Amino acid sequence: MFVDSLYAVTSSRLAVVDFDATLHAAALSLSRPEVGLLVVCSDKGVEGVLSKSDLVRLFAGAALPDSPVVHAMSRSIVSCRPEDSVHAVWQTMTARGLQNLPVIDAQNGPIGVLNIRDAMNVLFEQEEMQERMLTNYVNGVGYR
Repeated sequence: MFVDSLYAVTSSRLAVVDFDATLHAAALSLSRPEVGLLVVCSDKGVEGVLSKSDLVRLFAGAALPDSPVVHAMSRSIVSCRPEDSVHAVWQTMTARGLQNLPVIDAQNGPIGVLNIRDAMNVLFEQEEMQERMLTNYVNGVGYR
């Protein structure tokens, strides 16, 4: 299965803020319960990301709400493409300890955010289906 098959879910989690936005604007965008990662963009496309955890650490360290998000965002972005395998993306996320990953199109534009729970649910459903097929085969029912 590919990441683009989860477009309805990943697109609903997408929150984008402009490159010159403030930390206050970022906090407002991240206040939605389903949003865990903010994608920071300029006219060139994706420039960085900022997570809820990053924002909490910044404010705990006395960052000012009107500070620019560009100074707080992570510039080294781990992302995926719609044509990537969910399994491969899940492996990357677990290896790097990431909860959310931006989905980027061919023009470097954000089109969604994949949450690790979404990937795990897809992989679990695939395993359940394979188990049912194997059980049916062993029981002489055939494939259904």
